[in-house]
Amino acid sequence: MYKYFFRLVFKRLDPEQAHHLAFRWIRLAARVPVLRTFLAAALAPRHKELRTEALGLRMHGPFGLAAGFDKNAVGIDGMAMLGFDHVEIGTVTGEPQPGNPKRRLFRLVKDRALINRMGFNNDGSLRVAARLASRTPVFKPVVGVNIGKTKVVPEKEAVADYVKSAERLAPYADYLVVNVSSPNTPGLRNLQATEALRPLLSAVREAADRTASARRVPLLVKIAPDLADEDVDAVADLAVELGLDGIIATNTTIAREGLGLKSDPTLVKETGGLSGAPLKNRSLEVLRRLYARVGDRITLVGVGGIENAEDAWQRILAGATLVQGYSAFIYEGPFWGRAIHKGLAARLATSPYATLADAVGADVRKTA
Repeated sequence: MYKYFFRLVFKRLDPEQAHHLAFRWIRLAARVPVLRTFLAAALAPRHKELRTEALGLRMHGPFGLAAGFDKNAVGIDGMAMLGFDHVEIGTVTGEPQPGNPKRRLFRLVKDRALINRMGFNNDGSLRVAARLASRTPVFKPVVGVNIGKTKVVPEKEAVADYVKSAERLAPYADYLVVNVSSPNTPGLRNLQATEALRPLLSAVREAADRTASARRVPLLVKIAPDLADEDVDAVADLAVELGLDGIIATNTTIAREGLGLKSDPTLVKETGGLSGAPLKNRSLEVLRRLYARVGDRITLVGVGGIENAEDAWQRILAGATLVQGYSAFIYEGPFWGRAIHKGLAARLATSPYATLADAVGADVRKTA
């Protein structure tokens, strides 16, 4: 049903316009008591065997919404209603910014992918913090907050900019993510180098501890799939050294070659980060490498090219305690979360593992 609707309606709209329309409908539905209860029962049934503990937090399952969909924390209940066990909002920057000029979002339908150069368009950390502070949740998913650098802030002042966001947002975050891997903010990816990343993560950790003193807010870093293998290892070692809580692997890619893209070459050449199915193999490679390096010492979150329950299951076997999706939601629609959970439960039931936690990293351990 949704696929026909996608072809008839959404495919004819500009992708960003379609996103705003669909998100508006989701938020409206979540405000109607009877309707949201019905939809949650239909779209987000619970599977006890999928209950997950990660980052010191308890979740109904391992499947969450990646950052980028709800940039301003305006639809958390709506996304929980659709079956996401955790919702990562953002990316949020220190100051509000409009993002890059439109058009800035492109569908590669034949490849089940997206290219975006949004540029961290968001309301800024002060307004988003106020929104989170005043939120009266209907549903209670784990809420992660993803923070990035304000575009106009020079690279040498990046640490202070991240600290500003961390101070404002940490008190309302179940976990905090430092995003240094978007390709759409000039110079941002330079911060993935360990000599720049070490002081940045240390400063954000101190800011979170200072402003959310009643509890320890888990801190993660999100990395790009385009890092060389030795740089992936370096980030993994740094994360362990600093006592980081987790790594999210991976963000979008700037690569185009070697991905087997079938879409119109004019679309493929659009600048920005590519997400969706073509990213699947590299994201899985990075995840496997990270788990081989860090094992169970920190939590790994697998994201990038996850389309179905089999993809999610493979990420878990490769070392992910949590998995996230976004791009496939555009193509699969509102029953996507239900299908992921049902498929994961079925795979766990026929596996040799008693719990989902037992399955985490099992394939990597076999080859170690």
